[in-house]
Amino acid sequence: MLSPTINDALNKQINEELFSAYLYLAMSAKADNMGLSGFANWFKFQYQEELAHADRFFNYILERGGDVALDAIGKPEVGDPSPLELFEKGLAHENHITHCIFKLKDLAKSESDHATDVLLDWFVNEQVEEEASTQAIIDQLRLVKDNPSGLFLIDRQLADRKPESESEA
Repeated sequence: MLSPTINDALNKQINEELFSAYLYLAMSAKADNMGLSGFANWFKFQYQEELAHADRFFNYILERGGDVALDAIGKPEVGDPSPLELFEKGLAHENHITHCIFKLKDLAKSESDHATDVLLDWFVNEQVEEEASTQAIIDQLRLVKDNPSGLFLIDRQLADRKPESESEA
């Protein structure tokens, strides 16, 4: 059984993950409007991953006999960014999510909730991967600056991103 404190914190994380999905969906639409279908594809996969993260927390709460309480999801503000600014915004958001996961991990440890602590190990590793992949794209975008050919090549590369299950087949 989850403690009320852990239960509440996990419900807040579900909302964080759903907001992340909503943010990436907005970024996908923005990239598509820029004519960057590869960028849109990359953000759309991020959207799907964030939904899967929310679902993982949702199922875990139920598995542990907790109560799921869903709150309203905030409206993402994307603005009118360049492709680089979109990814910088994404990285800043991933940094925020990493901080949220670390706080959850600290809470689980302080309450000696070993099962939640183990669950969160997966999310810590996922955040390392999320930040690194986003940073790699930022690095590429900084290298090409405003060069349309470079932007085109990065867009083509991002268009090749496939779901994990397809890339393993």
